[in-house]
Amino acid sequence: MKNILLLLLLLTCLSVFSQKDSLMISKENELVKALAALRKSNNDSDKISNNKKFKALLYETIQLEGAFDYSFSGLKTLGAVKSDDEMIRVFSWNVEMDDHSQKYFCFILRKDVRRRKIYISELVDNSLMLPARPDGVLDAKNWYGALYYKIIPIEKGSKDMYTLLGMDANNSMSNIKVIDVLYFTGNSPRLGSPIFKMNDETVKRVFFEYSKKAYMSLKYEAEYNRIIYDHLSPETPSMTGFYSYYVPDFSYDAFIYYKSKWILQEAVVGINKKGNEKLKVYVQNKKNGKLELKEVNNKWIDPSDKNSVNGGNTHVARTPELNMDDKNKKKFKINLFKGRRTRRAPQSYSTIPMK
Repeated sequence: MKNILLLLLLLTCLSVFSQKDSLMISKENELVKALAALRKSNNDSDKISNNKKFKALLYETIQLEGAFDYSFSGLKTLGAVKSDDEMIRVFSWNVEMDDHSQKYFCFILRKDVRRRKIYISELVDNSLMLPARPDGVLDAKNWYGALYYKIIPIEKGSKDMYTLLGMDANNSMSNIKVIDVLYFTGNSPRLGSPIFKMNDETVKRVFFEYSKKAYMSLKYEAEYNRIIYDHLSPETPSMTGFYSYYVPDFSYDAFIYYKSKWILQEAVVGINKKGNEKLKVYVQNKKNGKLELKEVNNKWIDPSDKNSVNGGNTHVARTPELNMDDKNKKKFKINLFKGRRTRRAPQSYSTIPMK
């Protein structure tokens, strides 16, 4: 009898889950069609009308049970990112108008574990009424607009906060990337916090503006606890200050998280992620001159080592000292506060501290 009851309970649960999944799949299909209609709009009037329909449908959908964890993978031009602690979900998208200006839209979902609720907030793009690079704390009705692609949980005292990485297509000449901070006062979202230490100044958010012709990397590396990005410089010295002519100069800077602050560290070394432990490579057989396929360890090989594959060169590699001992780690932490400057061409001062 007990086995029959357990089986019935299991079948009931599976039926409920199946109904929820079917509903979410159906809603996603509706959203895919609505988003496609928006992207195919030919003029501003159609874009505004179709976006209104898409937005209403999305809001209806994210209120459903299970929406927080649903992938929405079919919505290719919608950002639907989740924080690593799975407490925040952000949906953001843009509409490009006929004059190449951008309008942004955003919903934030926040889990309240204690109350077993999910709160939904909307960010309203009010960029026309804000400074070009707003430097203060912003509320939900005064948002500068961006597409968010990474949410990094951080702590500041007892308050949970989230660092956001985002992008703004800006205009026909330049793109903008932004690092910001999201937190909540009650259930109301706030953006901006003075946790970015840039040499001798502290700012609430950081902007980078660069040429539309270029690609700028801005990403979070959890293993090094840092946000690493391309350093930007003008294409020629005469273009200094004209940020639509700024491009990556093949060097990197980073913000390293330390004692509740993102601290600027200039001229850092970018590290490729670890790949397979073994690699197959062709090497020349010194006896017969033929190429042979060999399996080697996927690690850096000192070319001056005579015992390495095709070794014996005199080159000396300069590699980053990532595996520091405790003594060197302490020195590194102290150096973070020195705010040293390099002799490189100046960064695009879309990133300068805003007073």
